[in-house]
Amino acid sequence: MKKALLIALCVQSFVTGARGQADRTTSVITPSRLDEVIARRVLRVCTTGDYRPYSFLKPDGRFEGIDIELTLKLARSLDVKVEFITTSWSRLLTDFKEKCDVAVGGISTTLERQKEAFLTEPYIVDGKTPIVRCKEVDKYRTIAQIDEPRTRVIVNPGGTNEFFARRYFPHASLTVYPDNLTIFQQILANKADVMVTDVSETLIQQKLNPGLCSVHPDKPLVYGEKAFMVPRGGVTFQQYVNQFLHLSKANGDYQAVIDKWLK
Repeated sequence: MKKALLIALCVQSFVTGARGQADRTTSVITPSRLDEVIARRVLRVCTTGDYRPYSFLKPDGRFEGIDIELTLKLARSLDVKVEFITTSWSRLLTDFKEKCDVAVGGISTTLERQKEAFLTEPYIVDGKTPIVRCKEVDKYRTIAQIDEPRTRVIVNPGGTNEFFARRYFPHASLTVYPDNLTIFQQILANKADVMVTDVSETLIQQKLNPGLCSVHPDKPLVYGEKAFMVPRGGVTFQQYVNQFLHLSKANGDYQAVIDKWLK
């Protein structure tokens, strides 16, 4: 009887010790990206700076656009400064994972990107539509009309525009043009016929380039969304950025920014 009691006490002591060790282990809080940003007092933001109306790098070295203003508001909510890091569409994921806390600038949600990073709740619904010379709007309304050997499609490299063009226009003549800021002038100069990009960009570019017209912007060829990119696995930071975007929409800050750039 004494032996059984001794064994029972040993077992209880072992269980109690193990439970205490587990409690001590689970009580240790691993710093999140949110904690790191606040402690660093700097929010590092990757952006291409070549995608109006979301992100545009001005000649004076300053960024402007929808995502830039929203990011500055995000930083103010954290009481930190912003460090903008210029990247390109072909290097976006690489630079983001190596250098940044968030990436912005008209980033389309895709499952391929979701494999390597986390995309927040979408803050705008968009889609792909053509932009062409105004006199040829009726000529390029559908994918079938565009996907002809005689059609000269032009696209910027590394992003969803190139992916879309390669997928849907295998028969067209495709030119990958390196400068997303001057690419639309190539259509005006009759060096290309069509670019398919996001509706919001076509609406801005037709204002900036008289003679170019967005083709049925109210009925894009495919559905699309825009979101912020944050690190995969950083749930606390993801939740904060999502909540920031949600409250920005609820309190009117978001709509004020959208109206400034899209109306």
